Amino acid sequence: MLKPFYVKQEVDRIRIMLAYQYFSIHIDDKLYHFVPVEGREISINRDTKQIENTKDVLVFQNGKHMIQISILELMDLPDFLTHVNSIAHRYLKKKKPVNLTKVDRVIHELEMQNAKRLIDEALDKRETKKFHDLVWYIKENF
Repeated sequence: MLKPFYVKQEVDRIRIMLAYQYFSIHIDDKLYHFVPVEGREISINRDTKQIENTKDVLVFQNGKHMIQISILELMDLPDFLTHVNSIAHRYLKKKKPVNLTKVDRVIHELEMQNAKRLIDEALDKRETKKFHDLVWYIKENF
């Protein structure tokens, strides 16, 4: 059983947050429950769709007996990956938020290139007023 306590979405990754008894595994016919002693999350890269924190260690408990298992070791269990993928799937489908400053810079550059192209066109056609208007536009806006 693997149920996330909650899923945190970030720009470049999603984090499946784990909590006490939301994650259980069978080892040697004994049921072990996750306890948040060391690792507490599974981090998945949005671009590669791969688990990033494979070296993190998760602790599981059965009565007084505790075992430590790395996420990399858990990845060898087919059910683990199936559960992680089913949780992550609905969050990975959503597109990443766009960085508006990059978009603004691209638009600004395109506007500048277009204005320069229009100035060249005005010069070729000997349109003095259009030329002066475009030069003024560039001076005021760039």
